[in-house]
Amino acid sequence: MISTNGGPQVGGYRRDVDYQKLGPALLIASSLVLAIRTARWSPTTSDGLAHVEWEKEVEHSVRIAKIVLSHLTARSPELFQMKEVPWYVATDQEVPK
Repeated sequence: MISTNGGPQVGGYRRDVDYQKLGPALLIASSLVLAIRTARWSPTTSDGLAHVEWEKEVEHSVRIAKIVLSHLTARSPELFQMKEVPWYVATDQEVPK
């Protein structure tokens, strides 16, 4: 593909993890971590949900889920939905002389 405006040319495509589609996976993973970590807590009323300990637990669960997803996308990207990402070739105008 050659650009008519003299811009960079697409040299090809590589397959990469579609990071925009990882949101639901992060939500599910962090919810599962939270459920497992808080399974033995005694039940609280709705007033107890604003408790600082609960907020810290939610933040920690999201952090754990992000670490796991990061590890999996780096080492086993085929587990996730992929997309075609173009890579560009430098044109004569972009090469320093």
